[in-house]
Amino acid sequence: MKRGTAGLFLAAVLLAAAGLAQQIVTSLTLFAGTPEGLWRSADWGGSWERVRGHFSGVRLDGLGAARAIVPLGPQVYVAGDGGLYVSEDFGESWKALSLTPGVLSLLMSRYPSADPTVFVGTGDGLLRSRDGGRSFGPTTLSGTPIHRLEWPGPALVAATGRGLLITTDEGQHLTGPGRGLPAEEVRAFAVSSYFAADPVLFAAPASGGVFRSSDGGASWSAAGLESERVGDLVWLGPFLYAAAEGGIYRTEDVGAHWTRLADSPGRPARLLFPLAPAAGLEAFLATDRGVFRTADAGRSWVAAGLVGQEVLTVATFPPPPPPPPRRRRR
Repeated sequence: MKRGTAGLFLAAVLLAAAGLAQQIVTSLTLFAGTPEGLWRSADWGGSWERVRGHFSGVRLDGLGAARAIVPLGPQVYVAGDGGLYVSEDFGESWKALSLTPGVLSLLMSRYPSADPTVFVGTGDGLLRSRDGGRSFGPTTLSGTPIHRLEWPGPALVAATGRGLLITTDEGQHLTGPGRGLPAEEVRAFAVSSYFAADPVLFAAPASGGVFRSSDGGASWSAAGLESERVGDLVWLGPFLYAAAEGGIYRTEDVGAHWTRLADSPGRPARLLFPLAPAAGLEAFLATDRGVFRTADAGRSWVAAGLVGQEVLTVATFPPPPPPPPRRRRR
């Protein structure tokens, strides 16, 4: 009887440890993309290892530069110069989904388990897959690099080499750039959380500054930071953050006024609030000088690995959903 009880206790401990290990993987693992490939940190930026592929599956030697990373639970998607790859085990082993070359950006459906639509932006336009990324076909958005993609629904928003472009039919018909926004390269933009009801957009063209649209991109007005080239724009609740070459900024009134938080530790490529909105004080910044971390919402930054390397993007698993409310006993 005692042995049986001990066995059940041991099994429970092992199951709890397995659950804890999964929680650690999803809550502490960071991925970063560089021109050399994919990197991973299991201690929140304390140390990094090159991800090459282990156990069964293919190696990531053919990936080249890792330019887009989308972790979704145990699935991790990475895309770059050598195509699109997926891991089903938190990045341990990999398989090639598509060898479409020159991928700059990657966008999954909002409900990937039910909708297998995948978009990739390449140096020559937007491609669409209807089978989870295994095969891609062209869209009418071609002949220009696609740097960023968002799909707030029903609109698909693309930051391209010829401005910010919007489509409501998955790339068949395009509008933009709207009145007031320079018809030039855009690499950073931010979309309202409730875009269908509140079609607010912010965009940062290559010539500098931030522009705001309140009508879904039809018209734009200047929204500050005229002397700054902005690498990323990120919402954190009601605050909009701008990671620029000269500094890190925040606005609390949709661009009417900006507060300078700190000097930029490097030329920014991607700003990540990994625990948002539960704990928005912590953020990571991918720059041309490595990864940097803040614990006070951008007011001070310290090096967090890959020092001296150009980091193209940084990503982590989404925060776990909150536990269901407990039922009161009657």
